Amino acid sequence: MTSSTAADIYCPLWRRLFALLYDLLAVVAIVMVVGYVCQRVTGGQLISTEGHARIAWWYQPLQALVVSAYFIASWLRGGRTLGMRPWRIRVSNEHGSGITFTQALVRLLVAAAPMGLLVLAPWFGTKAALWAMAVAWIVWFGVAIFDPRRRAFHDVIARTVLRR
Repeated sequence: MTSSTAADIYCPLWRRLFALLYDLLAVVAIVMVVGYVCQRVTGGQLISTEGHARIAWWYQPLQALVVSAYFIASWLRGGRTLGMRPWRIRVSNEHGSGITFTQALVRLLVAAAPMGLLVLAPWFGTKAALWAMAVAWIVWFGVAIFDPRRRAFHDVIARTVLRR
């Protein structure tokens, strides 16, 4: 395989980001459906407003679990999420075959790690925490500009590659 052919098969950053936007729509739909089901199951008591809004302790972990399951199941069942399909992107291991559960889990956890910066909100404010998260994601995806195989930070750590 020549170097020009190899460069053609790796997914450019712009294509990856557009696929991520598509996946954002899928994630919003998933979150809405889970929220609706939880509201129905709890008889509308999922959120209480006794002085200030309180969400049931199990709701956010459930949402994280369901969204994580969407990504992991998609990557394991064909290497693509809904957002990756129209852009003809597939995640694979470094040899071109499907990824393992461990790779999918590592990829997900490393990609989502910047969201952990939201815990800074009580000390530095919500705006600062959101900016910190955005900067971290810019760095995470910025790695793809310099990597010869156009891998983002989570792909480097999980040893995965996005191919067209």
